[in-house]
Formats: sequence, C-alpha cells, structure tokens
Amino acid sequence: MNINIICVGKIKDKYIKDGIKEFSKRMQSFGKFSIVELKEFGNDSDRDSSIKKECKNILETLEKRKGYNILLDIGGKNLSSEEMSREIEKICLNGHSTINFIIGGSYGVSQEVRAFSNFSLSFSKMTFPHQLMRLILSEQIYRWFSIINNIKYHK
Repeated sequence: MNINIICVGKIKDKYIKDGIKEFSKRMQSFGKFSIVELKEFGNDSDRDSSIKKECKNILETLEKRKGYNILLDIGGKNLSSEEMSREIEKICLNGHSTINFIIGGSYGVSQEVRAFSNFSLSFSKMTFPHQLMRLILSEQIYRWFSIINNIKYHK
C-alpha cells in the first residue's frame, strides 16, 4: 500500500515535524508513506491566481501518483475513525494500491481538484492550520490502519 499526503506549503514548526516523523515511522509496517509538499502561492491580493497555481501543481502531482484521491474539505463527509477505517478497507478491496490525501492551500482548492477527487473527507466544521492538519491526518492514517490490522493503538 502506498499512502501519500499531497499538500501545499512547508512545515516550519519542529514539534509538528517531529510528530509527523513519528507517525511516518510507524506507518512503515503498513506500506510506503510519503508527504509531497508543493509550492504555496498564497497571495492575498490575487487569491484566484494563487488557487489556480496551487491546484495546477496538485493535479499534476495526482496524475503522476495515480490512485484513489481523498480531498480534505470542510464540506466533505464527516466520519468516525472506525467508519473511515472501513472506507480504507473498501478502497483496498476495490483494487487500489495507492491512496492520495489532498490538503489544499490556505485559500482552498479549485473545482477541478474537487472533481478529480474520489472522496471528500471533513475532520470538522472548524478550521485548522494546514501544518497542524498534516500532523492530525498522519496520526489518523496510522489509527485507521491500526484498526484495520487489530493493533491495540486504537481504543
């Protein structure tokens, strides 16, 4: 199994980097886990242009890493950890060996990225910093695979 987090921007805070590194290490027993950081164009004076450039890079990356694409989106489906682990199992049983999780830039994603996604997932109606969301997502991916593999991590 290949798990990719496709995201806009770079991590700056050491504690977030350390947390992601820990869950990346734990994920090795389930397959290949990677994070692809794309350039952030966040320009307040021209948000549409920033979204367009960031989403062009997202789509190009998804084309190269063909797989099942899950967009993190405030308007997506809100699932429990157990429910999402069952979704991951279904994705795998349907023959997908790669899952791409997409975290857009601070201004969101284009309709093209939404259309290219197979599934939209919401963690909450609240807004989280994108760097922190990467850590939360990394932990949840590990939790989902722990549930699937009956590992005691999930309680």
